[in-house]
Amino acid sequence: MWQRRRVPQGSVHHPVFARFYASCCGPAADARAGVAALRRELLAGATGRVIEVGAGTGLNFAHYPGTVSEVVAIEPEATLREAARSAAARAEVPVDLVPGVAEALPVKSEAFDTAVASLVLCSVREVQRALVELRRVLRPGGELRFFEHGRAAGRGLAAVQWSLDRTVWPLLMGGCHTGRDPLGEIRTAGFDVLRVRRLKVPERGPVLPTSPAVLGVARRPAD
Repeated sequence: MWQRRRVPQGSVHHPVFARFYASCCGPAADARAGVAALRRELLAGATGRVIEVGAGTGLNFAHYPGTVSEVVAIEPEATLREAARSAAARAEVPVDLVPGVAEALPVKSEAFDTAVASLVLCSVREVQRALVELRRVLRPGGELRFFEHGRAAGRGLAAVQWSLDRTVWPLLMGGCHTGRDPLGEIRTAGFDVLRVRRLKVPERGPVLPTSPAVLGVARRPAD
């Protein structure tokens, strides 16, 4: 089982955003935007003990395959964590909801076969510290499954992202940043990227500041 560490108190508190997200971004909205299918793709083939960081309202829980023996879901925002409890109860695999931040995971080293980072690296305070923590808790050879939005390739949208990230976007969207480079950060943290797919979310419709995304699998190298 997971082992608690000291977690920074009050480090994540976005009650207004959390209530908005919990009420407006449920499974139906996820399916309409095509994100539910991407979550299934992200988690297909995941095995063993899984740690998921930034679990939110638990939208991934329904997509874990039977090859997963347990999910330890870390969520630092109390409102979102409470909303995730019903999703955890309906999941076909055991889900243990745990308070904590990605930069200081309250679990033992090398305790998990798979780690999941799904639309969370945009909002953590220290991306490298969070990824180093994920590497720590994965066994050597363990997989990091990632689905993250990030920096646009085109100059125009990248400029919009830069402006938003330095003004209103993080304040309104629970600390989210639109222009981070998740794939580069994953490589910098020492993971070997096995496969990656670049995509636009949603696939059809207008291009949003959060549309450019990557979905893939990386591995903690065998030490």
